[in-house]
Amino acid sequence: MNVWMLTATVTSASLVPCAWACLRGSAERRLVGLEMTGIILTILLVLLLMARQRLPFVDMPLTLALLTFGAGLVFARFLEKHL
Repeated sequence: MNVWMLTATVTSASLVPCAWACLRGSAERRLVGLEMTGIILTILLVLLLMARQRLPFVDMPLTLALLTFGAGLVFARFLEKHL
């Protein structure tokens, strides 16, 4: 196990509070949990790519970051009607 894999393991533990916010929070907290999960998953994918030395696949976390931003905007637009 190298340093990158250890860091990815520690970072994955921060997904638990995000899941809790997405499952049990109010509508605003669910949006924050969704956005934070996207950020953490992007970082986690970069760390796993560095651990496996697969740098050509860096496009995948970049795509995830862009799609997460768009998903957050769509979710916020949907919540606008219910607040």
